[in-house]
Parts: sequence; structure tokens; C-alpha cells
Amino acid sequence: MDLKERISKVITYAELSLSEFADEIEVQRSSISHITSGRNKPSLDFLMKIKRRFPELAWEWLIEGEGEMLKTAVEPNEIKVEPEKPKPTSLPDLFSLINDEAFGITESEDTIISNVPQESNLAEQVVTKEKIMDSQRLEVADLEKKIESIDKQEVKLKRIVLFYENGKFESFEQ
Repeated sequence: MDLKERISKVITYAELSLSEFADEIEVQRSSISHITSGRNKPSLDFLMKIKRRFPELAWEWLIEGEGEMLKTAVEPNEIKVEPEKPKPTSLPDLFSLINDEAFGITESEDTIISNVPQESNLAEQVVTKEKIMDSQRLEVADLEKKIESIDKQEVKLKRIVLFYENGKFESFEQ
């Protein structure tokens, strides 16, 4: 019996569909399909995930195909019942992964810390004005003429664009 047949036998033993089995051992569903079809060979990591999830399987049988599929005598301390991990509804943010106890923060300190306004440690940026050289200066009269000509122009509405918080937008053109 080759390795892909042994993996198929483990899936049958687990009484799971291919996708359920993939979820159970935490691999991509396509990996199971490729392995059971014979397209790819399983990696050691893949086999270790099967063994970790199904500790009652005999390692020699899974790797080499020798002996029985199940261990004959299962030691009580060898059976690891892993609690089901809750499926995350969304990815955690950086701060939800921090354990306050690891930093020695107590609940009262935590509320004190959260009430302190957060300020940036960056120095205030100073905006420097560029000096205009004589060759770049406009005559005041020329500047006033340009402003007057802009003020006298008739203004017509060309387009209105509305941006929404969810990232969508609408554009209205005349």
C-alpha cells in the first residue's frame, strides 16, 4: 500500500470529507486533493500534522506502511485531546495579542494608562519657508492683474464627487 492510499485510509477512518479533513489537520484543501489524486507527495510536515491530530495511528504504518494502522496499546498519556479552536471571525489586531500580565500591568494600572493622552514623541516639525530669489519675484502689479482676471472669469460646475466611508464613491458630471 503506497502513501497516498494510507492517507486515504486515514481519511476514511476519520469519517470526514476531504475538505473537513483538511480543516481538521489545518492544511489547504487543495493539498489533500493533490495528494489523494497522486499529483503530489505529502511532506513530512503534512504527515506530522496527521499524526498530531490522530495520535492513535502507528507512526511506522503511516510513514513506511509496516504493521497495523492503529497502535495496539495506547498509553493514556499519549492521547492528546486538543480542544477545538474557535474559528476567528476576523483577524486579531496587534494589541489584542498582548498579554497584560506578561508586562506586569494590573487592572488598575491599565485604566490609569488608558486615561493618559497619547502623544507623539516626535519633535514638532518646523516648516521653513523658501526664500524667493529676485529673479523669481513677480511684480505686484502683474500679480494683481492675474488675480483680477481669475475673479472675472465665469465659474461653471464641471463635476461633483462624493466619497463614502466604506471606500466607494459617486461621480456626477454636468
